[in-house]
Amino acid sequence: MGLIKEIKSKEYRVGITPTGVAALIARGHQVHVEQGAGIGSGFSDQSYEQAGAKIVGTKQAWDQELVVKVKEPIEPEYRYLKQQIVFTYFHLAGVPWALTEALLAGKTSAVAYETLEDENGRLPLLAPMSAVAGNMSVQMGCHYLACCNGGKGVMLGSVLGKRHGNVLIIGDGVVGSHAARTAYGLGANVTVAGLFPENAARLQHEISSEIGFVISDPATIAEHVRSADLVVGAVLTHGARAAHVVTEAMVKTMQPGSVVVDVSIDQGGCIETAHLTTHEAPVFEKHGVVHYCVGNMPGAYPRTSTLALTDATLPYLLKLADKGLSALEQDARFAKALNTYQGYITCLPVAEAYAMQEHFRAFPAAFANA
Repeated sequence: MGLIKEIKSKEYRVGITPTGVAALIARGHQVHVEQGAGIGSGFSDQSYEQAGAKIVGTKQAWDQELVVKVKEPIEPEYRYLKQQIVFTYFHLAGVPWALTEALLAGKTSAVAYETLEDENGRLPLLAPMSAVAGNMSVQMGCHYLACCNGGKGVMLGSVLGKRHGNVLIIGDGVVGSHAARTAYGLGANVTVAGLFPENAARLQHEISSEIGFVISDPATIAEHVRSADLVVGAVLTHGARAAHVVTEAMVKTMQPGSVVVDVSIDQGGCIETAHLTTHEAPVFEKHGVVHYCVGNMPGAYPRTSTLALTDATLPYLLKLADKGLSALEQDARFAKALNTYQGYITCLPVAEAYAMQEHFRAFPAAFANA
């Protein structure tokens, strides 16, 4: 197995901790760690060697039957994509077609963290990073609302018992729940827009009865966007490109210096005026509104993110290491993680995002006799 050093801009996370490597070694697997892979998260090469891994160069780390990363391969890494299993976040429906094309050409088995489901239909490997991003969305909103950072000068916080700042969170899943908890904890007025009324009771029980909840429809979203100081886009459709729930016309109604944070940007974004940014240049202004749309938000807190991610991924990684793709054949929900295989797209929402249904084949049924 190979553990890759991330080369995406300002990405410091790593796919496995030394403790995770030790668990793999104990199962009889060899682990090749690319030199410097864990340094950004506070894990030295020596700590991986002490866990039993071998420190190697880039090519040797990639040249393994199973490769583990955090973020999707980027263009300089395409040449390494061969007939191996790559276990990482891909977000294929929201990134340029070139990556999917490279995976198909290399006949790579792309096993995506973000489409793996548990027995309840939830996304257990997306959840830890969604939680971090949800917390961060409000922190970044606070930062950019300051006048000195281009914002309107509204604090999200309680001052002598009075709440200040209006936060609208669109989406009531893991991102939305964590964003709501953080915003309310700071002292802001918080409204969550969701599709399921029963989630109102959950949020109000878990956080506060003062949390507002509205049903997410265009008219209601438009009304609340107009008065929001911070809008957090937290919409997710499993494996598919995000829908635009905040239109450009809605953004135009916001007061100058307001902030939007589109956490859905990995899947294409749920705010029409959003486009992908990086930690090096995280924001831009459109119609007087500050937009924060960083695609790898949790990379800003790599130590916490790596520990949380490994806790979630390690049980599945051990299955992949032990059984290869047979582990997916034996578990239909694990099989949903497979996005490409033998030169075909195996995740229908990805094929639909690019109108490439002719490249879709279901796994494992379509390959049973291959």
